[in-house]
Amino acid sequence: MQKAKNFTTLVAAAAIGGLLSVSAYHYLESKSGGNNSFFNNAHKVGYEFKTINVPSFDFAEVSQVVTPTVVHIKTKMGTKEKTQQNQKPQSPFDLFGDGFGMPRGPQEASGSGVIISQSGYIITNNHVVADADEIEVVLNDKRSFKGDVVGRDPNTDIALIKINAEGLQAVKIGNSDDVRVGEWVLAVGNPFNLTSTVTAGIVSAKGRNINLLGGGSSIESFIQTDAAVNPGNSGGALINAKGELIGINTAIASQTGNYAGYSFAVPVNIMKKVMDDIVEFGEVQRGFLGVNIRDVDAKLAEEKSLKNVKGIYIIDVNDNSAAETAGIKKGDVITNVGGHEVNSVSALQEQIGRHRPGDEVKIIVDRVGNSKEFTVTLRNKDGKTGKVVSASKELEELLGASLEIATEKQKTPLKIGNGVVVKTVEKGKFKESGIPQGFIITSVDRNGVYSPGDVYKNLKDKKGGIMIEGYLPSGQHKYYILELKTD
Repeated sequence: MQKAKNFTTLVAAAAIGGLLSVSAYHYLESKSGGNNSFFNNAHKVGYEFKTINVPSFDFAEVSQVVTPTVVHIKTKMGTKEKTQQNQKPQSPFDLFGDGFGMPRGPQEASGSGVIISQSGYIITNNHVVADADEIEVVLNDKRSFKGDVVGRDPNTDIALIKINAEGLQAVKIGNSDDVRVGEWVLAVGNPFNLTSTVTAGIVSAKGRNINLLGGGSSIESFIQTDAAVNPGNSGGALINAKGELIGINTAIASQTGNYAGYSFAVPVNIMKKVMDDIVEFGEVQRGFLGVNIRDVDAKLAEEKSLKNVKGIYIIDVNDNSAAETAGIKKGDVITNVGGHEVNSVSALQEQIGRHRPGDEVKIIVDRVGNSKEFTVTLRNKDGKTGKVVSASKELEELLGASLEIATEKQKTPLKIGNGVVVKTVEKGKFKESGIPQGFIITSVDRNGVYSPGDVYKNLKDKKGGIMIEGYLPSGQHKYYILELKTD
């Protein structure tokens, strides 16, 4: 009975307390005109309640469109010993377990690639194909083709390969400048030899430099994402919500060689520049400013009495460089390149890396608190403004012919396992030697050839008469002597 009385007393006290609280609230509200609430005064303390409309992302639809454009790349490497320069120090970042430090002897490896043209051009990572003696490309529909390296760029870890196929489904190429931190992305590749694997994540950061490619002329301005990628994803696609290619998956942050939370992709705008250069010149055209630079941080700003903690500080300017010729000086702080604001060395490298020698670039610097604009004509690695043409490209022009890998349909009637077709013949050494269009080259200087690259490799630095062996379209076995300069 006593317990019941105590309980009744507590309930009554609680009710009275509640009524007093409500009365006090209404009293205060009436005195303040109804605006005494913390939430009603949110704007006074800097709070804003904004509604965000998040666009839907149909993972299934995007995956269905993109998956057929991603290929599985299998490589075979011989018994070549790795040189000292290829030995890689221990690092928390890994090129998807690319085989550094593996035992000597024949090796096989695999990676991914992305079809970027219906005619068989495929983008992948340089480290996927760099040491390969043989390349096999397996499409999503399980068709298999021999791959030929068109060109490689270790400075961006991008390589362009070609297969002899037509009518392929190519990926839609996006714009990595439009990528935003926090947006959804898909990673498509072949981890652990598991074909056509799709994972999802968000963009965690942009312009990451993880010191993976060795510095020097290397360009590292990676897109960082938390989409799960693993060994075998190298060269695969990073895709946005529109189904567009925005990056080539390249590396992971890992102590074990397997995914541990973050991965890194080469922005597609860098990839496009490398691809275009390789196709047009046979070699990447790298423009140089000729400066020694570092990021601006709070310590440097205080030490150099800089007004702002942003931009890239110029430690030194090389003699007769593009920067010096334009009037840029030691101590200047670069803030803008080609209309793009830059706030890190990696961002500056990316913007300059999109240009070729001879290109004019507008650069804005902060000089002792004053903004100055310069027009800089970029130079090549030799300090000149001209384009650099690879030896293979020069040889191709000398021969006056275009070549492509022979198809199975062309090889089967001739009972041959290898060959390169002379697709066109114009003015040049092939025409002078009588080598006709449609001729299938099987050996150069008695060395078997499997790709156009093999033809150029066996003719490089040769002099005098070189024997070209093969078959006419009629099936006739034929020899030609190609005369190269002896002086």
